[in-house]
Amino acid sequence: MFEISDLKAKKLPELQDIAKGLNVPKFKTLKKLDLVYQILDVQAANPKAVEEVVVKEPKPTKAPASAKAKPAEKPKPRPVKRERVLREKPKPKAKEETTTEETKEPVAKKAPAPKKAPVAKNTKPSAATEKKPVHRNNQGQQKNNGQHKNQNKKPQHQKNSRDKSNFDKDLKNRYREPEFEFDSIIASEGVLDIMQDGYGFLRSSDYNYLSSPDDIYVSQSQIRLFGLKTGDTVLGNVRPPKEGEKYFPLIKVNKINGIDPQVVRDRVSFEHLTPLFPQEKFNLAEKQSNISNRIIDLFSPIGKGQRGMIVAQPKTGKTMLLKDIANGIAANHPEVYQIVLLIDERPEEVTDMQRNVQGEVIASTFDKEPSEHVRVANIVLEKAKRLVECGHDVVILLDSITRLARAYNTVQPASGKVLSGGVDANALNKPKRFFGAARNIENGGSLSIIATALTETGSKMDEVIFEEFKGTGNMELQLDRKISNRRIFPAIDLTSSSTRRDDLLLDENTIQRMWILRKYLADMNPVEAMEFIEQRIKQTKNNEEFLLTMNQ
Repeated sequence: MFEISDLKAKKLPELQDIAKGLNVPKFKTLKKLDLVYQILDVQAANPKAVEEVVVKEPKPTKAPASAKAKPAEKPKPRPVKRERVLREKPKPKAKEETTTEETKEPVAKKAPAPKKAPVAKNTKPSAATEKKPVHRNNQGQQKNNGQHKNQNKKPQHQKNSRDKSNFDKDLKNRYREPEFEFDSIIASEGVLDIMQDGYGFLRSSDYNYLSSPDDIYVSQSQIRLFGLKTGDTVLGNVRPPKEGEKYFPLIKVNKINGIDPQVVRDRVSFEHLTPLFPQEKFNLAEKQSNISNRIIDLFSPIGKGQRGMIVAQPKTGKTMLLKDIANGIAANHPEVYQIVLLIDERPEEVTDMQRNVQGEVIASTFDKEPSEHVRVANIVLEKAKRLVECGHDVVILLDSITRLARAYNTVQPASGKVLSGGVDANALNKPKRFFGAARNIENGGSLSIIATALTETGSKMDEVIFEEFKGTGNMELQLDRKISNRRIFPAIDLTSSSTRRDDLLLDENTIQRMWILRKYLADMNPVEAMEFIEQRIKQTKNNEEFLLTMNQ
């Protein structure tokens, strides 16, 4: 019987000879350690076959004298080369494995021939020197014949139990070191950020899509195979990093932007989609409606694909108004994916927005570098574009576009042309591209951006930025400091706030009544108009009832 330690001590050609005798399949292609385990498996399944191989293996002999032994009993003289093989047969008899080489040698000398081989029939010895070892072997044979007979008389179940214990021991040796397989157990999701070298990482929203320990590595081949772009939201299976790897690699892609990967490969790029005017209105005044949402729903309706701007002076309640809009959209339109992007804001406002708004809040506070503001804004915009390409409706609520333009101006390399207020001539191209991405897509999704812009802050730069963005939106909501000073909220200047092509969003009856109402409010100043509307709206349950009371 073979022991694993003895098999490991053998060379590969010797192991292949043993495997050939045991009919091990494909033994020539196996490595040494695999071959050892295969031999042990065959030995555990058929111990008798192993005994036959141990006996048959030393057949090629150099001494012709031993070849004429009695064929029935098959006596085999033992040259030095075969002693190593024969040592293994009496091995199970030994009670301890850790025996010295000195104790092994007499065993090999005593048990070279388990059966009687009379020397008388070896009539033609080739040399006189060969007779002496033969006689010695015979003497040793006769002495140990009784021992071998006693061994043969031992019960068979002891042998089987010994084989089973050896097999269990081999199993322990084999399964002690294997690593656990965690592949495809963990599913993770992130937004793809492709590097210049072609590979990418899935960024986590917990870290505002910046570099983090939760990043998942995406190979260049996977990006090419699925046609991935920066901003794609990928859901897939990952495996733990191996030795020398830093990140969890993505091994299987399950969903891309919530859709099957095969469908995403045929999508049309965002730049080639056809933009239209908003045609479907967000119903802000149905569930969880408040005065702010009801007024916005009448005077400046917001549609899917709207590019809206809330023009506000400091301390006029623009952040609270943005929060009301976000909650109104989340309550009445759960199919819309909503992102609140806070750039250069106070940390306490970020926490307040995260706790009170049902949507994804991505923030870069004022204590961060301008480069981080730009990176966060870019990845959010790319994510929104990829979702729109797949047919989703997305709303981005940005606070504020003025501070985002300031960050772009700081990061932009100097072009040599500086506008008034210290604004670089090329610095506003990227924030314009961000704001201009809002559009309603024909036969597809929509991207709505509602951004706040600061005015009358005392900064010339803010004035220049506002002038650049003034005519780019198709919805404008003006907030007035005089109204907020009277503690009237929302502090909306109703006569200055409107939506372009609002006839596509409102029904004919509502449009006719709003024209009459606007004519009536045009003669009032902003404070009187807001007080009048607030008083009438508080007396009614919804906007339909408010419009009906106009006849009285």
